Amino acid sequence: MSAITTARPEASPALSRQVTYLTAPALVFLGVRALGLVVLAWMAARNGRSITTALTSWDGHWFLGLAQGGYSGTGTDLVDAHFQHDQSNLLAFFPGYPALTSLIAHLPGATLVDAAFAVTVLSGLACSYGLVRLGTLLPGGSRRLGLVLAALFAASPMAVVLSMTYSEALFCAFAAWSLVFVLERRWLWAGLCCALAGLVRPTAAAVIAAVGLAAVIAITRREDGWRPWVGALLAPVGLVGYLAWVGVRTGRWDGWFDVQQRGWGSQFDGGAATFKFALDALASGRSVLEVLTVGLCVAAAVLVVLSIRQRVPWPLIAYGIAVLIMDLGSNGLMNSKARLMLPAFVLLIPLAMALVKRRPSTVWITLGSVAVMSAWFGAYSITAWPYAI
Repeated sequence: MSAITTARPEASPALSRQVTYLTAPALVFLGVRALGLVVLAWMAARNGRSITTALTSWDGHWFLGLAQGGYSGTGTDLVDAHFQHDQSNLLAFFPGYPALTSLIAHLPGATLVDAAFAVTVLSGLACSYGLVRLGTLLPGGSRRLGLVLAALFAASPMAVVLSMTYSEALFCAFAAWSLVFVLERRWLWAGLCCALAGLVRPTAAAVIAAVGLAAVIAITRREDGWRPWVGALLAPVGLVGYLAWVGVRTGRWDGWFDVQQRGWGSQFDGGAATFKFALDALASGRSVLEVLTVGLCVAAAVLVVLSIRQRVPWPLIAYGIAVLIMDLGSNGLMNSKARLMLPAFVLLIPLAMALVKRRPSTVWITLGSVAVMSAWFGAYSITAWPYAI
């Protein structure tokens, strides 16, 4: 009996350490996002808006409408970039996020908005755990590096969408784990996560490129047997399947691209519109958001160079570059550029590598400052800025 009593004090610290170890990624992500919501509450009140209205605005309306009525039963209050309602414009939004939201909304006591926020938060948590795992797989990596990477992701300039009824959080979760499985050479899981990402956002093309190229190299080198073949075949299933379904529904093989062009004036132009936007924004200085957006585009390009110089694993660099090409190479809503760069979280790795080499106090001060700036920028973009993000 005395032996049991003596063992309890020893077991308690061990249990506490284990709980801290398991919950650290979640605490990091939730802590940064909580700061963002506090700043958002302040700015929403100053601008006469409610937090819920701000967090469900713009694309959030479309996703909630899809979750409620699907592609055929949505109300007429949803309008495109030209302030027109066209039911076919719903096809521009991929089904993964609204489908999962609708599923959770059927739970007892859950509302549609509650379900959407739950999907977003849980997805952000899943992504944070994936980033911590990714940090341990990098050359010279560690769990501390992964935690810093997760904090930087949660404090990205437009990380406010990780608290909104948007699909970025869910996509980033699938993308992060797909890249983790690529580095671990777990091809089936990499292909499956990539396929699921393809049902969430068109940015899945970047994940497909990374997974597919890595699988082809493994096949060429005759490594891992049949698994790279299956992973490569699974990867594009979600994206190609949805685009094909839209094609059948619209009667055009390029139906999804046509919807994007008609509803939002968005198509790939090689970056011409982005370049013109950057020159105009810098020359006129007409808004804080636009000038900062240009700065973020330049910073992203610099981070690509740093990633290459620091020898970040090439599948991660390939994915990050592909995300940037899809974002900066398209026209459409220029104010969305910063948000659409959020999935390029791998480009934060050089910053995380630099931070982990510093003293803990420097790390905390830097991350705190970045989190505050991100909180303001995100809150400004959905409370003070009058246009879509």
